Amino acid sequence: MDTSNSTKETGDIPIPVTSSKSSKAAPPPVVAAKAKKTAKQPLVSGWKRGLGIIDFILRICAIAAALAAATAMGTTSQQLPFFTQFFQFKADYDDLPAFTFFVIANAMAGAYLVLSLPFSILCIVRPHILGARLMLLVFDTVAVPLVTAAASAAASIVYLAHNGNSDANWVAICRQFNDFCQRVSGAVVASFITALLFVVLVAVSAVALRRK
Repeated sequence: MDTSNSTKETGDIPIPVTSSKSSKAAPPPVVAAKAKKTAKQPLVSGWKRGLGIIDFILRICAIAAALAAATAMGTTSQQLPFFTQFFQFKADYDDLPAFTFFVIANAMAGAYLVLSLPFSILCIVRPHILGARLMLLVFDTVAVPLVTAAASAAASIVYLAHNGNSDANWVAICRQFNDFCQRVSGAVVASFITALLFVVLVAVSAVALRRK
C-alpha cells in the first residue's frame, strides 16, 4: 500500500512536532516557591539568633542591677554616735515595710533572671523554638510590675526621708542619716534600671515571636 497516495486521498497534512527549550528551562511554580522559602530561612534564623544574643546580654545586665539593688538595700544600716540611756538613733531597712518588700521583690527578680539564662541560651541555639521564647515573654511581663511597684514604693519613702512632710510633721531624716539615705537612693536607682531592662526584654521577645 502506498502511504503517499493515502495521504493525498484523505487530505490530512502531517504537522511536525518540535520540543520547546523554554518549557524545559522554567522550573515548576512549587519548586520555585520552595527554593525561595529555603533561601529565606537562613536570614530569619540569623535575625532571631541575633535577638537571642541581645536577650542574653540584657539578662546579664538585669541580674547585676537587681542583685545590686537587693544587696545595697538589704545591708543598709546606720547608727548615730550620740544616744541616750533608753534610746539609740539607728536606721535599718527592715524598719519600713516598703524597704522589706523592695529587697524581696528584687531578690526574686534576680533569682528568676539567673534561672532564665538556660532558656535564653536555648533560644540562641535553636532560634525557631517558640515554647521557651513564649515562657520568657510571660515571666518577663510579670516581673515588670513587680519590680516597678517595689522601686516606686521605696522611692516614695526615700523622697520623704530627703524632704520630709511639714503637714504630717515628718522630719527629713537624711540630714542625720546621710549614709543610709545615699545607699537606699542608689538601690532605688538600680531597681528602676532593672525594671527598664525587663521592659526591653519583653519587647525583644515580642519581636522574636512575631518574626517568621
